[in-house]
Amino acid sequence: MYRVKRQDDVQKNYQLMAYMAKRVLEDDRDLIAGLANVSAVINGYMERINWVGFYLRKGDELVLGPFQGLPACMRIPLGKGVCGTAAARNETQVVADVHAFPGHIACDSASNSEIVIPLCKNGEVFGVLDVDSPELNRFGALEEQYLSEICDAIAKYDYMVG
Repeated sequence: MYRVKRQDDVQKNYQLMAYMAKRVLEDDRDLIAGLANVSAVINGYMERINWVGFYLRKGDELVLGPFQGLPACMRIPLGKGVCGTAAARNETQVVADVHAFPGHIACDSASNSEIVIPLCKNGEVFGVLDVDSPELNRFGALEEQYLSEICDAIAKYDYMVG
């Protein structure tokens, strides 16, 4: 995998990340396999993060899916924490300081900022992409743009589940 390391090439790096994520999604129609590879791609291309992964909706909660990083919370109720809020509202959450977020669920004490993007198909949230960083205010418009592009690509495919 090619990773651009120069700071002035961050956008090019994210373009490559989105391209690679779309390519691995084309390799198979299994949802879990696709999300596992996408989390690995994001982890490989995004710098200054400590966790990236997916939570999948099952009823009124999100259940841990494929991820890269330390062990994480396995179940999150809809509406709770950053992930549950993103899923319940069907809105991206960009949190500069997770410790200031009401009801934040601390899965990794090293995390200080977070971005969570809902995964939607036919208007229904079926999961979220969650990326954490040990830095405060790590995520902005550029990260939201390219991570959203990846989430749109995930939602576009007709996956087999189970």
